[in-house]
Amino acid sequence: MKKKLALAVFASLPLLAQAAGFKLESADVGAVAPIAEKFVFKGFGCDGGNVSPALAWSGAPKETKSFALTVYDPDAPTGSGWWHWVMIDIPATVNSLPEGAGDPAAGKAPQGARQMRTDFGQPGWGGPCPPQGDKPHRYIFTVHALKVDKLDVPPDATAALVGFMIHANELGKAGFTAKYGRK
Repeated sequence: MKKKLALAVFASLPLLAQAAGFKLESADVGAVAPIAEKFVFKGFGCDGGNVSPALAWSGAPKETKSFALTVYDPDAPTGSGWWHWVMIDIPATVNSLPEGAGDPAAGKAPQGARQMRTDFGQPGWGGPCPPQGDKPHRYIFTVHALKVDKLDVPPDATAALVGFMIHANELGKAGFTAKYGRK
């Protein structure tokens, strides 16, 4: 049993080493300052610009065939968190998204990428909008390197189903956490 466990750990080391340099960054949002109003949702009592931030990543595993991007708020008072952005089938040749790529009508998403339904009920970026008076919420931005070109999910798939398929096909991931709160 110990030999099998040691062999399994040793066999996974090359994959872990390749993912070790994988990173996701943004000049628009990050861990230091709160998320700016420009990126906050417009609705539910929030009056932000609802613009998705620019993102860039590097160091993905060399076997990557596509990327997926997720933005998730684990602090939402739902019992299951809140999905703010889910984009899949991003070609492996892409390593950034411009500001505003989360608006499906803007045409700024990479060719072939699909924006999936969020917990706002529609595809595309839905900015932060925690309940008024709640503590600042965490927004976990994650880019996932995948071993498949396309995820086999229907266009109206829930974020939970997409998340399942992402994790089933993941080679590595990179991310950061940003915060936003309302008074």
